[in-house]
Amino acid sequence: MDAPLAGLRIVEVSAFIAAPIGGMTLAQLGAEVIRIDPLGGNIDYNRWPLAPDGQSLYWTSLNKGKRSVALALDRPEGQALVRDLICAPGAEAGILLTNLPASRGWMSYAALAEHRPDLIMLRLTGNPDGSAAVDYTVNCASGFPVATGADTRPVNHVLPAWDVAAGLYLGLGLLSAERVRARTGKGQEVTLALSDVMAATVANLGYVADVQVNGAVRPPMGNELYGAFGRDFATADGRSVMLAAISNRQWRAIGKATGLADKLAAIGPLMGVDIETEGGRFQATRAIAALLEPWFAARSLEQVAAAFANSGVLWGPYQDFGQLVREDLRCSPANPIFGEIEQPGIGSLLAPRVPLSFALSAAPPPAPAPRLGQHTGAVLRDILGLDAGAVSELGKQGILRP
Repeated sequence: MDAPLAGLRIVEVSAFIAAPIGGMTLAQLGAEVIRIDPLGGNIDYNRWPLAPDGQSLYWTSLNKGKRSVALALDRPEGQALVRDLICAPGAEAGILLTNLPASRGWMSYAALAEHRPDLIMLRLTGNPDGSAAVDYTVNCASGFPVATGADTRPVNHVLPAWDVAAGLYLGLGLLSAERVRARTGKGQEVTLALSDVMAATVANLGYVADVQVNGAVRPPMGNELYGAFGRDFATADGRSVMLAAISNRQWRAIGKATGLADKLAAIGPLMGVDIETEGGRFQATRAIAALLEPWFAARSLEQVAAAFANSGVLWGPYQDFGQLVREDLRCSPANPIFGEIEQPGIGSLLAPRVPLSFALSAAPPPAPAPRLGQHTGAVLRDILGLDAGAVSELGKQGILRP
């Protein structure tokens, strides 16, 4: 079966997380994604974590399944080659994904559209005015670090949530623009600001409305779930689990699995809350936790897992990255989205395909990231029609690495 995006060609000129994730997701759906970097790699090429030989595990993880072209982007000859690759003919070509400052100069939409009027360009900025921002400088303003933790000191989380969300928005925007072009024949520039991804998400989750309607600002509550029952609990063997009850069915499952149903039910009348509602359970979180803490403290993680198996209880163990890889079948070859790849220069790695399953098409299997510039000659030959002699001459001129 054909991959969902088979035949689509995208040129990516990017760095860091958001745009590379967008490009990788499209590649994992079957698009031909050609990442173009300067000779020696872009600013993210050597970013941590590193393999023992110094190769970036970060870069290889974010560029799986792409083709890599390395050119002298600071020279007119290299810029002309990039322009020609971006503007190459074809109904499903002529698409650029970038997060580099490209509003002016040779890689601006206006300059490129002179060579291909139906060009589609997806461009990520930091702020709507074009000024710089990264995930950490956007996240600090989002309210989430202040609402995270157990006191008033802001706590940054290590997940680059806005970068990840922005990458997926870029993929969605690109496919939307491609659909418009297929329908109308017209290309366009589509821009996305990282800070807009943050602001829209905060609003979509109701926090903006809560301030406007109620004058309320969500306080930090540690690991307690806001608006329903949920909290972390320590086990007898030094592990921790997260337990939550969103629905009444999940709430009743906790009482049945722990044997504490009657005692938990008595909390409502004692506290004057409706324990059968999310809000009532939220108000009674501390009392509920006081009943459950001894139950968890008397059992190991394995015993907790056995008690909750097939019970309908909504729970999960806290894990570090090592425990996730060693202990969790969801991050192992047992999960069909994962497979073994042979990453050049690094070795055998567990890698995912796109985490979507299609009934009528097939997402490509996991693929390794390319070596920097691995496909330069092949891409110039295949797309621009350069012969081996021309490619060799460009190498001699220092425009590419032979």
